Amino acid sequence: MTSELDVFVGNTTLIDEEVYKLWLDGFSVSDAVTIRTKSGILEQTGATVDVLQSDTMDHYRTFQMLERLLHSPPKLINQLLYQIPPYRQAMLIERYYTFDEAFVREVLGKKLSKGTKKDLDDVSAKTSVTLKSCRRQFDNFKRVFKVVEEMKGSLVENIQQNFLLSDRLARDYAAIVFFANCRFETGKKKLQSLTFEDFAFCAEQLIQNWTLGAVDNLVDDMDVDLDKEFLQDLKDLKILITDKDLLDQHKSLVCTSLRGKISVFHEMETNFKTLSRGLVNIAANLTHTKDVRDFFIDLVEKFIEPCKSYNWTVNDVQLFLTQYTASVRAIDAFKHQALWERYMGTARSCLLKMYHD
Repeated sequence: MTSELDVFVGNTTLIDEEVYKLWLDGFSVSDAVTIRTKSGILEQTGATVDVLQSDTMDHYRTFQMLERLLHSPPKLINQLLYQIPPYRQAMLIERYYTFDEAFVREVLGKKLSKGTKKDLDDVSAKTSVTLKSCRRQFDNFKRVFKVVEEMKGSLVENIQQNFLLSDRLARDYAAIVFFANCRFETGKKKLQSLTFEDFAFCAEQLIQNWTLGAVDNLVDDMDVDLDKEFLQDLKDLKILITDKDLLDQHKSLVCTSLRGKISVFHEMETNFKTLSRGLVNIAANLTHTKDVRDFFIDLVEKFIEPCKSYNWTVNDVQLFLTQYTASVRAIDAFKHQALWERYMGTARSCLLKMYHD
């Protein structure tokens, strides 16, 4: 009796995206098998549990061997051992560096050190992200930070070139690197309503306008360090609140432009000086490291909370900040217009992003 056997030999590395997600999420092989079984894969394929176990283990071994290459994505692209189509390579890299928002929100602004890594057990319990996944994500943040922190050039572009991430993910990593370097406080109770997206938007504004790279694209650490000379110069803005004539003139200009256009005109007129002092004092104190770290807390305490207590809507805040920033142009005695625009343009963008009705 003769039997025919068809044999197919190939060298393309097989990647199961669903199993890859289970591996990235930190599930063990046995947990992954359980999850795959519940999905109905045995009924769909006619396979046995033993075959499913073997298949899962085989995929996990492949991912573990690929992991060292994923630590430096250009190596994955240039290696010849694993035959993986380019679109699959891009998927492997992008998903490996994707993070859980609940996790990044817990570690954002913290030092990417062994001390923080020791606390990941607590972060895992709080966020319901597995400890293994927490460690992978933390190590990714740290790895990207170490590679790009002292590079010249655009932070986003440096991340894209060295880690081959999509534009959106590279921008998110730029925010993470920036916050880790400047150590902004993000964990206080008053900031809990703010999402990672809120902070990432603000980071992009700060990088574009307040860093060394905003004025000189040839300096080291251009997108990572705040421009200290700019922060020092912000003290000059105090004249807007210490000079009574300038303060009164500023208030008059804003009130004249907003009369009949804003629903909370009376509250705005009554509290103008308090709000203006708050915004200008935030600027004037940014020469101190602690005040830089507390920048977002100060925005909440000195502007957002008072406005909410006056029942301002986002539209009210937008109208006020637009006129508050622009009206200074009409004050002839004020000599720091460019400095004011650079400060308030960014502060305004951040406040509008942070202000939730």
